Order: sequence, then C-alpha cells, then structure tokens
Amino acid sequence: MELDEIREVTTRLGAEVQKAVVGQGAALHLMLVALLSDGHVLLEGVPGTAKTLLARAFAAALGIGFGRIQFTPDLMPGDVIGTNLFDFRTSAFALTRGPVFTEVLVADEVNRAPPKTQSALLQAMQERAVTIDGVTHPLSRGFLVLATQNPIEQEGTYPLPEAQLDRFLFKVAVGYPSRDDERLMVRVHGHRTATPSLEELGVQPVASLATLVRMRQVVAGIRLSDAVVDYVVDLVRATRERPQLLCGASPRAASMLATAARALAAVEGRAFVIPDDVKTLAPHVLGHRVVLAPGAEIEGLTAGGVVARVLEEVEAPR
Repeated sequence: MELDEIREVTTRLGAEVQKAVVGQGAALHLMLVALLSDGHVLLEGVPGTAKTLLARAFAAALGIGFGRIQFTPDLMPGDVIGTNLFDFRTSAFALTRGPVFTEVLVADEVNRAPPKTQSALLQAMQERAVTIDGVTHPLSRGFLVLATQNPIEQEGTYPLPEAQLDRFLFKVAVGYPSRDDERLMVRVHGHRTATPSLEELGVQPVASLATLVRMRQVVAGIRLSDAVVDYVVDLVRATRERPQLLCGASPRAASMLATAARALAAVEGRAFVIPDDVKTLAPHVLGHRVVLAPGAEIEGLTAGGVVARVLEEVEAPR
C-alpha cells in the first residue's frame, strides 16, 4: 500500500462519517490519526454535541465489527469482558464473551461507571487481551476503544483513573459547532427528535480489517529523524520538570506521540515527520496525562495551559 492509497481511504472514511455528523472536522481528523496509530480515543463534551453519533458513524464506516457498551453506575466488570457460566447440559463452565470481544468498541459515557468497572478495560486497551478466571483470551488485531464522556463537573460522573487515561492516545474536546454548521444541522436533522439509524443516513463501510492492518504497517515505516525524536523526548521530559505539575507525562506518552506524528504525516501524504506534526498533536497526547499541582489549580491554571507553555519553551528543530 502507498501513501496515496492511505489518503484516499482516510478521505473516504471522513466523507462517510460526515453523512451522519455535521461539523466536528477537527475531532474526526484526530480519530483518523488515532486509527492509523492503533490508539484509543476519549471524546469529551457536554450532552448533545454528537459524541456518540460520531463514534458510531466512525465505527460503521470502517467496515469492521463494532459493539457498544452504555456505561452506567450499576455496570459490573463481567458485563464488559464476559464471564464463565456453568452449562447444565454439558456439566462444564463455558465462556460467555462480553462486548469487549469486537474490533471497535464504543464505550458510551465511560465516566458514569465506577472505577472498578472502568478498570475492566485496562488490560484490553494495553495488551489487546482479557483475562477471565486465570485464562487470557486475545482480542482482535483491530481492537480500538472510542470512549465518550461528559465533563467531570456534570452530576453523576466518576473521574477516570490516571492509569486508564494514560492508555488513551488522544483526549479530544468535542465542542459546540459553528453557527453555519449548526444551521446546516437543523436543516438536515430538524424534522426529528430521535437519532436516525446509520443506514438511514447512508453511512457505508469503506475499509476492512486487512486494509487497516496494511495502513498501520505503512505508518510504522514513516521516517522519524533523530532531531524529531529528540524533540519528542524533550517535550515529554519537560513536563516532569514543571513545578505546576504534580506528575508529568509518562514514557508511554513519548512513544505514543511519535507514533501519532507518523500517522499524521501519512494522512497528509508525507513519508517523513516534521516538527509541526509533533506540535499539532502534543496537546491532545499530553494534556490528559499530566496532573496539576494543588497550588496550580488554586491559581487557575489548567493542564492544557501548562502543556502549551512547555511547547513554547522547548525549542523545535529546524
């Protein structure tokens, strides 16, 4: 597969998703980069901004298996990964697979479940496998989590554990659309209150698991110069030296940022990474991986603001 083919596939994917979702082009672009990076995405926004529809349409356009879990306060870990149930006909235990056994998992309102249930995704997101009663079961090569959540200050939500946040490649803010996009949205969807099916909206699959695997193989071969590698490492290490941060970005963040930069270069048709690729993606990769110090919160600073300062201070290669 060549870079031109990757651009063609990602362009068609974007076009199919936009049959269902008006606007949100920036979020969709990051989801395409995450797809090629083999990374999970957390979509955050207030209710009614099409987070779930965006995730569902994206999964449907991929043409691979996808499932959905509606996270609720009473959801149990076994409801996510599955469990062994006794079969009286065979007098033996049989595995009942949970929704996690799929290719694309839409985890809707993931922060409405307690941490015990959220942690059921930890092994699946990192190792593409789940362990049930001491037996490890592999997941699909295409396994990808598209999670949505309402902002933490909304009633009835739980903060995601830091270990789980660190497994998401991107945390993407899904904001309100522009006036023009909102006007078009009313024109398209203003005759109904319920969300239409993706079939009604005409979303068609344009890829396959084999295509996805080939695209990721091409992305792995995108050239990353020593100067850009140093830039990625310096950015991540700089977050650990900021007094405003109680905890900086992890080493995993550096690897993920480099992988995502390769994917962005591929989406834009380049066989090499430039520093601007890293700059563009760093806020989405690092912002949810750092923890503000208590004093910084009192001063009104945000994690995104501190990461922005780091990007200003760390010199990019020419």
